[in-house]
Amino acid sequence: MAEEHVGLITSRGKPLTLLGHRVQVGEKAPDFTVLRRDLSPFSLRDVAGKVVVINSVPSLDTSVCATQARTFNQRASELGEDARILVISMDLPFAQSRFCTTEGIANLEVLSDHRDASFGLAYGLLVKETRLLARAVLVINRHGDIVYQELVPDTSHEPNYDAALEAARRALAS
Repeated sequence: MAEEHVGLITSRGKPLTLLGHRVQVGEKAPDFTVLRRDLSPFSLRDVAGKVVVINSVPSLDTSVCATQARTFNQRASELGEDARILVISMDLPFAQSRFCTTEGIANLEVLSDHRDASFGLAYGLLVKETRLLARAVLVINRHGDIVYQELVPDTSHEPNYDAALEAARRALAS
């Protein structure tokens, strides 16, 4: 049975339950396996040695999630080649492909956790009530340590883009 964490986030004010291990800054980032848009597996090991910004979003079919993906796509160039920005949702890879094509998303790796909820459970971001992911941003340094985490308190709000990108820049500089 997965750990349960009640009331850390809300959806329009209604408390939600998160499932899985709640990761903390300073911990080693747990590995996970999700699907690329072509249905091939993707693991955190695939970006080992890079600074990684992980965007966890409920669904790219919502306006806030779409805005979050578009914003990080536009700002990806601020980080350079030694960083990777991931967007992970429970959306099917086919829907993610359609979203990326429609929105011109080319600077992000958009990934699906729909099959096993591997990422959601490993990071404590799987919402029990909806089987969607909580909105969060994590930054992992080149050594695989979590150096930044924002769990957005309400799923209808956007993350702090500037703080996440600043954490990634600090990780790139160290």
